[in-house]
Amino acid sequence: MTTIRLGDEFPDFTAETTDGTINFREWKGDSWALFFSHPADFTPVCTTELGALAGLKPEFDKRGVKLIGISVDSLESHQGWTGDIADVTGNKLNFPLIADPDRKLALELDLIHPNANATATVRTVYIIGPDNLLKLSLTYPASTGRNWAEILRTIDSLQLTANHKVATPVNWTQGEDVIVVPAVSDEEAAEKFGSFDAKKPYLRYVKQPG
Repeated sequence: MTTIRLGDEFPDFTAETTDGTINFREWKGDSWALFFSHPADFTPVCTTELGALAGLKPEFDKRGVKLIGISVDSLESHQGWTGDIADVTGNKLNFPLIADPDRKLALELDLIHPNANATATVRTVYIIGPDNLLKLSLTYPASTGRNWAEILRTIDSLQLTANHKVATPVNWTQGEDVIVVPAVSDEEAAEKFGSFDAKKPYLRYVKQPG
């Protein structure tokens, strides 16, 4: 089992998926990627999650983020389940699902938490950057469906802060003011961003760059 922490290089792997055999690094290229696990096929919460994610794929495409999922089900199970997803949500599956019935990859990527469920994957989200490093990690219990809008919000923040010396405040959304990171001096902040609103010496708001 590999414990993957923020800043770690995300492991490469080859796996069978609903889109054929995929080598992760080759498939991902220099894009961002959202890698997520779901507990099982033909389950209620997962059906709603995957259908909603398929409907939001254009939003992830706009951000240059590729989507890929995994559970400890077979390829045949995945393929059989896709009809239910489309029937319930109106969205056809439009990203690959990894088949992992022997749980080899799930164990390698720390997706099975035995104290929660010894056999099924938990609802983990990994966001991997173009440099193949882990940028964000979230884990939900099997009973709680994810909020994909929140995942998109965090991707917006990750991509913005990767390119500018800013951080995003609580509940920030695209287009709102951001915070100058403490490592940037007032002089540098003025040069980079123009005027800024200093609430405290360490808390300086500026318009979102770009």
